[in-house]
Amino acid sequence: MRSDPSIFALVTGASSGIGYAFAEQLAKRGYNLLIVSNVPEIEEAAKRLKDAALQDGSTNLQVVPLQMDLGQQSSARELYEYTRAHGIEVEVLVNNAGVYHDKDILDDSEGFTSLIMNLHMYTPAMLCYLFGQDMRARRHGYILNVCSVTSKIVAQRLGTYASTKCFLSAFTRSLHIELHQYGVYVTDVSPGAVDTGLFSIPQWVTKAGKCLGIIASPERLARRGLFALFHGWAKTTVPTIFWKVLCFIILLIPTCLLRLIRRLGLF
Repeated sequence: MRSDPSIFALVTGASSGIGYAFAEQLAKRGYNLLIVSNVPEIEEAAKRLKDAALQDGSTNLQVVPLQMDLGQQSSARELYEYTRAHGIEVEVLVNNAGVYHDKDILDDSEGFTSLIMNLHMYTPAMLCYLFGQDMRARRHGYILNVCSVTSKIVAQRLGTYASTKCFLSAFTRSLHIELHQYGVYVTDVSPGAVDTGLFSIPQWVTKAGKCLGIIASPERLARRGLFALFHGWAKTTVPTIFWKVLCFIILLIPTCLLRLIRRLGLF
């Protein structure tokens, strides 16, 4: 358990789903929490995390909720300055905030296109840059970036999402190599399908997918991701085998066949 009241784990997109699961697991490891989201539900999330900690016998856990829009290019600097102003030392950074939908690139609005690029590329990269410098100076720290198995997939309707995740995955690998010698561990956790209600599929399909290991729960993803992070792994995929095999098969599909599938309206 961490005893220093100034040592925190920072989790973005933590009001629900994957981000909340990461915050929950980090609290169990004894980390104080700074949880960030653009929705007011972040306050309720903080209360639930605090109540859970009390039930587990932890009376000293600090949970600081912060409602902030991370989709702006000024957001990373503002968040970093917030931690400095409040005496918060970030030992663990989890870049989880993001958005998703499958849509043709040119059919998306200009606002959404800007938002997804900021959330998946600019803001996490700048948070890594700012907090990473502090971690390197201390020669200790952890950075986990939530990427995606789609970073390896080139397909219609996933163009913007997959491409931004591709940047984040490559950025994370480079940072892992650069910082490992300084005692700073950087990990890419790449989820496949996760049971967060993001996909509009029947409940029985979700249950079957979880039983077959195709769909992961947020809790499983968080445990696996943090295990990889604290062991200094460069990358982990959750779930593992199914998605690795699927991505490999998709990579073998030639562009001409993808164009044919598109013309036939199959995807």
